[in-house]
Amino acid sequence: MKRILIIEDEPGVQMTLEDRLVVEGYDVTIKGDGLQGEIEALKKTYDIILLDIMLPLRDGYAVCNNIRKAGVDTPVLMLTARNTNMDTVIGLRQGADDYLAKPFDMSVLLARIEALLRRSS
Repeated sequence: MKRILIIEDEPGVQMTLEDRLVVEGYDVTIKGDGLQGEIEALKKTYDIILLDIMLPLRDGYAVCNNIRKAGVDTPVLMLTARNTNMDTVIGLRQGADDYLAKPFDMSVLLARIEALLRRSS
């Protein structure tokens, strides 16, 4: 079973993601702030990380940059309401592998997860 770490502070988004990903057969862990998410990403091995940008305690850009500097090569998909081209460029330059703006279509998210997992295996 593939393991997904979700670092997201909005309870509704957390629940929607968890419910669907569990149905799809993924093992899901959720952290609601950037600091706890970063600690979790450094402590345990995941197959993919879904990362929001606007998080309490530490933003997603910093989380991504820090885990990359620490040698974590888990695919990171930034999933965020920040949707300008510059936001996307910054996210990718901080180490994200993909970027999807909210609101998103669940089928598109699932396809992107599958593609990232395919490339990383």
